Amino acid sequence: MTIDIETARKISSLARLKIPEDQLPAVAKDLDTILAWVGQLNELDVTGVEPLASVHDRSLSWREQDVVTDGNQPESILANAPSKTADFFTVPKVVE
Repeated sequence: MTIDIETARKISSLARLKIPEDQLPAVAKDLDTILAWVGQLNELDVTGVEPLASVHDRSLSWREQDVVTDGNQPESILANAPSKTADFFTVPKVVE
């Protein structure tokens, strides 16, 4: 599928984007390039690969640099805080 100027105009209207007429050819070209890149995914051999319903189905492995080493130091963390309550930063209320 190729994206022409009319299709780019329709997509911008559906997306509620105001794209100037002089920029529509560039947008159409960019969208066409994106679709061509996505089309390359059809060339991949995915036999034996189970589909994921969500990326949250998998657990992440921890690396050595993922270990928290500077926690449990509320005094040093809050030393320069302009306002604090117990071990927490206190900020002004912004919602009325």
